[in-house]
Amino acid sequence: MAQPQSWAWIKIVAGVLLLLGVGACENTNTTTGSASDGLRIGSLLPSTGDLASVGTPIAETVPLLVETVNACGGVNGQPVTLIAADDQSSPASGAEAMTKLVEIDRVAGVVGSFGSSVSNAAADIATRGQVMLVSPGSTSTLLTERAKKGDFNGYWARTAPPDNYQAQALAQLAKDQGFKRVSTVVINNDYGRSFEQEFTRAFKALGGTVVNEARPTRYDERSTTFTTEAAAAFAGNPDAVVAILYPETGSLLLKSAFEQGLTQNVAILLTDGVKSDSFPEQVGRTPDGTYIIAGAKGTVPGADGQALAALQELWRTKKGGELPAFAAQAWDAAALLVLAAQAAKANTGEGIRSKLREVANGPGEEVDDVCKALALLREGKEINYQGASGNVDIDENGDVVGVYDIWQVTKDGKLEVIGKVNPKP
Repeated sequence: MAQPQSWAWIKIVAGVLLLLGVGACENTNTTTGSASDGLRIGSLLPSTGDLASVGTPIAETVPLLVETVNACGGVNGQPVTLIAADDQSSPASGAEAMTKLVEIDRVAGVVGSFGSSVSNAAADIATRGQVMLVSPGSTSTLLTERAKKGDFNGYWARTAPPDNYQAQALAQLAKDQGFKRVSTVVINNDYGRSFEQEFTRAFKALGGTVVNEARPTRYDERSTTFTTEAAAAFAGNPDAVVAILYPETGSLLLKSAFEQGLTQNVAILLTDGVKSDSFPEQVGRTPDGTYIIAGAKGTVPGADGQALAALQELWRTKKGGELPAFAAQAWDAAALLVLAAQAAKANTGEGIRSKLREVANGPGEEVDDVCKALALLREGKEINYQGASGNVDIDENGDVVGVYDIWQVTKDGKLEVIGKVNPKP
């Protein structure tokens, strides 16, 4: 009997260690409210790791929505509780944190994640636990394909459009800039590969050539040196290099390209993955003090919703400065969770899933103020939420279309929006 008892003790200790390890991934931020009775939602976003510079401002948006909702009566008669978790920009860490949100914290819905590979892992856990997962920034088309196959059973949606739309926008930007021959370099994960494939398809449809289509340049997201990848990306005399990157590793790759003398007379096109105020400084400056990527242009899911102005003013009041990229999408993701719970009159994942598309798409009264929307739902009326990022009409695969901003890096290292483009669904 001694051996079975020892084994049982080992399993108990291992279980405790697992919980401690998962807890290390979490930064809990609980708003005022009942931890046992009211609606509990989580956020699963990157505050550390490769995506931290983009993810941290997004994570700061969700508490603003919860504070707003609780100030106007909460959901189903009680305040909303928010539990925030850091996915560390890693699918493994994100899966651990998502498991804790589902199995320990017992949330009904989660805003997350940002990285597509993290969401791909977290969505399986959400589906098994019947928890609604709404991402403000994961754009891989792999998630659409899995939704079409029924992998998520309706427990997945996003408020940022998938890469096939942004790829069209970036391809159109490349054509409008007069580029006929481009090469690509991408981070080798769900986001990078998906975007690469969709961009190549879209650019070729516009008459362009991707010079490294047969041997695309992809870099390991765990790498720390990028000499070979940078050289491969800029080979073949392209008019431009389409760089689909994450900030921490992508900055090193572009700096390596500059140090090898490869960037002269070659334009750089970027995407949403690196649109953070700190990215130009991460890439660095030339010996004369000029930013290496000054003049680079890119695309990013934009925001043109009815609630955008109010959110911008709230952000300036609470945080200062301009609304960061994807903040509007994060606001809308959290808003849809609370509105669906109120519509369902149930603080459960199943309830949220059953009403999410109804409150997002209508039919019902168009409303852009989350408090007004909650008041209408309490009266038993139907709504069609018009978000800060757009109309957030969600299709059967959990996708939205959206609008895209065109942005560029200025001479002084700032990021400015210089236009918009609306891809066709």
